Parts: sequence; structure tokens; C-alpha cells
Amino acid sequence: MIRIGQGYDVHQLVEGRKLILCGVPIAHPTGLLGHSDADVAVHALMDAVIGALALGDIGQFFPDTDPAYKDADSMKLLELVMNDPRVAEWRVVNADLTIVAQKPKLFGYNLSMRTNLARALTVPLDCVSVKATTTEKLGFAGREEGIAAMCVVLLERA
Repeated sequence: MIRIGQGYDVHQLVEGRKLILCGVPIAHPTGLLGHSDADVAVHALMDAVIGALALGDIGQFFPDTDPAYKDADSMKLLELVMNDPRVAEWRVVNADLTIVAQKPKLFGYNLSMRTNLARALTVPLDCVSVKATTTEKLGFAGREEGIAAMCVVLLERA
């Protein structure tokens, strides 16, 4: 049996926050605003996994009203999702993630991002794709007001 999940997330860029994507600190003058570390890419990935199994969304797993998740490391939240008994019955076949940002350019961070996600998902590196794109200066991402991420995952019963 297989399942496909799709996730999407958006966070606003603000001063005074670190920019973290796929668990990797990114050199940039602004960071993403959110209750946790606001790692928009990992949030999209978690939503894809949770959605594939019809378990709701990350807001149900980690409510932003719960102080336990204030400034939480999204990679640790991903670990919690992957170790949830309902998720642990499945294995990730592959994950394809796209980060939408006008700036910063993310090319030099790609391998670190993929490595972090592959480790968290317990899959080989070639089963994780992380891509970045711009919006050619259109919309909120193009105006550098925020960053969006989309992810698709394929799961199979373990």
C-alpha cells in the first residue's frame, strides 16, 4: 500500500529572527516569524507526511497555542512526527521539496538541507530533493516579505 501527501507552508520574513531552512542556518539579515523556529520547509514536509496518512496537519500535532512549542526546533518536531506510532508504520519512499524565495539564494545550502532531511526521514540522500525557486519578483515572496515551501512525499507501508 502507498500514500502520497502534499504540504505547503508560508512564513513572513522579519528582522530579529534567524533564518533556518531544513534545519540549516542561512546567512540572511531577516528570519522567519513563527511560534517555533518557523522552518517553513520542514513544516511543509511534516504536513505532507501527516496529510498522506489523513492525520490532520501540523497545527493539530503542535498547536501554536501550546507554549511547549515556542521557538521549537522544527527538525525535532519532524522527529516526533516520524516516531508517532501511526506514522512509524510507514516508510518514506521519497520527498520532493521546493522552497520559494526571492532571496537569499540557497544553492550553496542544498546538500546540507538534503542531508538533514534524509537523516530525519531515515532514507538515502538520493530519496530527498530540495529545490529553490524565485517568483521573478512577483507576489509576497518576490517582494521578499516571506518564504513559502511545497512538498510532496510518497510513503509505503513498512
